[in-house]
Amino acid sequence: MINPPAMGILKAPSSSLLYFIVFLLWLILTSGVQGGIAKDGGFRPRKLFVFGDSYASTGNNDISVRSWKVPYGITFPGVPTGRFSDGRVLTDFLAKYLGLKSPMAYRVRSIGSSKQLNYGMNFATGGAGIFDTIFPGRPNMTTQIDLFQQLIEMKAPSTSSGLNSSLALVALSGNDYSSYLAGNGSFTGSPIYISRVVNQLAANLRRIYDLGVGKVVVSNLPPLGCLPSITVSSAFQKCNSTFDPLIVLHNTILQRALAKLNNETNDAFLLLDVHGSFRFFLLATVGKQIQIPQACSLPHHLCGYVYYCFNLISCIPECQARPGSSRITMSNFIYALSGIFKFENALKPCCLGVNNEFICGSVDATTGNKMYTICSNPKKAFFWDTNHPTHEGWQEVFNILKPSLQQMF
Repeated sequence: MINPPAMGILKAPSSSLLYFIVFLLWLILTSGVQGGIAKDGGFRPRKLFVFGDSYASTGNNDISVRSWKVPYGITFPGVPTGRFSDGRVLTDFLAKYLGLKSPMAYRVRSIGSSKQLNYGMNFATGGAGIFDTIFPGRPNMTTQIDLFQQLIEMKAPSTSSGLNSSLALVALSGNDYSSYLAGNGSFTGSPIYISRVVNQLAANLRRIYDLGVGKVVVSNLPPLGCLPSITVSSAFQKCNSTFDPLIVLHNTILQRALAKLNNETNDAFLLLDVHGSFRFFLLATVGKQIQIPQACSLPHHLCGYVYYCFNLISCIPECQARPGSSRITMSNFIYALSGIFKFENALKPCCLGVNNEFICGSVDATTGNKMYTICSNPKKAFFWDTNHPTHEGWQEVFNILKPSLQQMF
């Protein structure tokens, strides 16, 4: 749980505490990853502020949570860092693209140097949602923004200057809906709840902007029916379409809300099509066959991939007619094409519990033996555990997102 103004460390197994200490030492000593925006001119963010859940969190959960346990972090940096992956997550790849170091997690801000804090702050926490979720102690998005506002009012190093040249990332993977369904919510009643969620999300986005942030990028929902926690029922062979109407409605209402916000703010908001990027790999690799019969329905920034890769002539006019459509670079196309053939079965996670009673990172309470298995090569898996991409999965997703980001920078 995040409780301003200070964080306490709850009791946890000694191994988790050890890895947490190692992570803190790594955080202090390392200079992080950096990159840069190739395009000159335009908006150039100097700070990155992050809100959301486990798709963007870099260590805000308590150390008793599985993201602080082995084998999380085995690809990067070699020990658990609180990220829900074997390596980097969406936040890290976006920061690198911007030429910034990944912003520090709010939870460990007290150990950061002034230089590290100058890159922004990450408030995202695994299990969080727009509203409170079934995961206790996770700060919802309103609370995360409250923490951000407190830092601004305190004139903290991360917020004391340069807010108007900062970028906010908002990444949410659907915890509000899993909580809704777990609380006996029905699919027939979901449209009303979806409207509530998106309306509150839009209000939160506007609040972030009104606090002084220059630009805001927000992800839509991934294809929840393709998550391994769902596809396990088909032995990870096919997606479950039951969730499609919910996802389509959420993403459609969100897109309209962003259009309204952009009309009010001179295009300060950008949609990151995580849904389309996930589906590009998940549909193309199931059964080791290229399966994109609905190529024309792919998001506009994927049209170039479809044209170059599959030469679907009938799609070209529609692609060209879509607002914001732009020709992708050949290097980005090559990245995506190689990614299609990289993942052996994109629906099957790399790390799994030995049975339904255990999850990735579980150990036997008596013997301490690990109760999970890991694939031989995480680079060939799109998903790390039953809900989160691998380092390699996020890398490939971000390669597809780059063309849309270039509209803002």
